[in-house]
Amino acid sequence: MGKQQEPIVLPPRMTVRELAMALKANPIDLIKTLMANGVMASINQTIDFDTAEIVATELGYEVALEEAEEELKPEAEAEIPLWRRLIANEPEDALEPRPPVVAVLGHVDHGKTTLLDAIRHTNVAQREAGGITQHIGAYQVVHDGRKITFLDTPGHAAFTAMRARGAQGADIVVLVVAADDGVMPQTREAIAHAQAAQVPIIVALNKIDRPNANPEHVKRQLSDVGLTPDEWGGETMMVPVSAKMGEGIDDLLEAILLVADSMDIKANPKGRVIGTVIEARREKGRGVVATLLVQNGTLKLRQVIVAGTTYAKVRAMTDEHGKAVREAVPSTPVVVLGFNDVPAAGDLFKVVENEKAAREIVAKRLDAERARTQQDTRQISLEDLFSKVQAGEANELRLVVKVDVHGSLEPVLKSIEEVAAESDIKVKVLHASVGNISENDVNLAAASKAVVIGFNTRPDAPARKLAESLGVSVRTYNIIYRLTEDLEKALKGMLGGEEEETTIGKAEVLAVFKVPKAGKVAGCRVREGVVRRNALARVVRNNEVVFEGPLASLKHEKDDVREIREGFECGIALKGFHDFQVGDTIECFTRTRSAVEDTGW
Repeated sequence: MGKQQEPIVLPPRMTVRELAMALKANPIDLIKTLMANGVMASINQTIDFDTAEIVATELGYEVALEEAEEELKPEAEAEIPLWRRLIANEPEDALEPRPPVVAVLGHVDHGKTTLLDAIRHTNVAQREAGGITQHIGAYQVVHDGRKITFLDTPGHAAFTAMRARGAQGADIVVLVVAADDGVMPQTREAIAHAQAAQVPIIVALNKIDRPNANPEHVKRQLSDVGLTPDEWGGETMMVPVSAKMGEGIDDLLEAILLVADSMDIKANPKGRVIGTVIEARREKGRGVVATLLVQNGTLKLRQVIVAGTTYAKVRAMTDEHGKAVREAVPSTPVVVLGFNDVPAAGDLFKVVENEKAAREIVAKRLDAERARTQQDTRQISLEDLFSKVQAGEANELRLVVKVDVHGSLEPVLKSIEEVAAESDIKVKVLHASVGNISENDVNLAAASKAVVIGFNTRPDAPARKLAESLGVSVRTYNIIYRLTEDLEKALKGMLGGEEEETTIGKAEVLAVFKVPKAGKVAGCRVREGVVRRNALARVVRNNEVVFEGPLASLKHEKDDVREIREGFECGIALKGFHDFQVGDTIECFTRTRSAVEDTGW
């Protein structure tokens, strides 16, 4: 087969079928060549350009990588902070220092909102032309003649949702910890989210005015979770403040500027315009209202921007005080009107030439999004870990671990460490805590391309739905050796298809009856879905699973039946369990093992 005159242009990623169509070659030949090179791929499996190039070259074709619009990698896939990647191609002499962008995270009752208000009001009082800042999701303050931008977001859930969409809006995280309360579960979660984003952390020890405040005790707690105070030889600045009394605010702002100076945060005001959507909504009479944070370049009126699968011609732009502005330089938050639809928080935006170019980009992204959804919605799972490592798409397995009680946490983590020590693939536990698998856990896993592991615990209903929509792999175990066995197999590329669980119905226990020879039977009403005799069941009491096993019998009045639908009453007996209590929930579910691609082991 002779080589063609011009190289065939290929995208960064494509399916084997698409490669065959581009080369006008037989797909079977491509699959055989892939197998010869150690890649087991079906006709609908996605491969990267490097793999496609090897195959095409062996078959006598010359190919070139498509120079498509530049897409930024999600933060979870890159070690370099987003803002550094934004300026990577900018001329060094054009770079100028820009204000740091700060996110405030912490436990729900530790004073995040009060601290943000204290910073904002203190700053407004110092200005000649004041007016309380309107809520636009972000605002700027001035300290010692230098600006600092604060993201006024609901907390680490929003912070991580932005990372999940490829953005890292914040350069620095201020972690608010109450000096009279200490490290709480949400504090640990916030630390995990900030560390996963590789963002410097400054601790604001709030409520020092309280008579029972104990800052030294809190510092010891923080040191135990990896944040050692700089005064103890660590790297974390800890600033005592009282948001309510307005004490320590200047010290905190000074600490932010010191950390920012050490990071050498820069941008090119005259470079390409790129930034992040902070929040967006639709308002009656105004259309779509979006708050944007400019991170490089200067955004101007009437420019056309693309954000995710939406676009806008900037027809109006205002600052945090509602004052009309004509341009926004790096680190400046502005409210923009003109979007054709509501962009998602965390979407990266950029300026394009005109509306026609914007529509073409959005159309391509929508097509790509549909294709991804049809092919594979999962981010990463234990099953496909080894093949991704072999293909150079992953170099470590990230885990979010949840257990039922504190006594289980250390043995589970130690078992994971022992398995990881015997593998060439790095295993990193991003977050480990006690309790049900929550939406926060799923968001962290989605943003970091991680797998959620549950031991004697399970996802609540909202977390389960979110995991399905985001394609996050959630695996639950009640025997520790099964967890370590699956992990060992995954790291060796030998794990079979993932066992998928589907809840088909739920019934509430209304009464308990003693039946001769059968023991106790639960009189139930089906509250949701359907209960089937050949399915599995678990008994849930006070949000804890007390039993899991097969159904022994299912009756409607005196008749044996195969299934009972929502709204009807029934009698349920379970094999090996008779300790029913009124108010128990019986969840009916099925388990299937999905097929996966052969890893070659």
